[in-house]
Amino acid sequence: MTELQDRLVRCFSSVFPTLSEAEIRASDVVSLFDLDSLAGVTLVALIDQEFGVNVDLPDLLELRSFEAILQFLRNRKPSEVPHE
Repeated sequence: MTELQDRLVRCFSSVFPTLSEAEIRASDVVSLFDLDSLAGVTLVALIDQEFGVNVDLPDLLELRSFEAILQFLRNRKPSEVPHE
């Protein structure tokens, strides 16, 4: 697992502490946010802070999954996502 993956898992774990790493990696972001909309806002804030990117909640919902968010972060310019 890369450092980027580890950091994203930590963001998800902070917001959804009852989920295992495997559940996080397989998660559907929309269903998680349907359970707790405040958690969605919190996750966006954590991702913004952790990776120095500006992601809006609608953008995150469009990405839909942990893997899609990870790919989004990988596609950012290296200067936009520190420590990859």
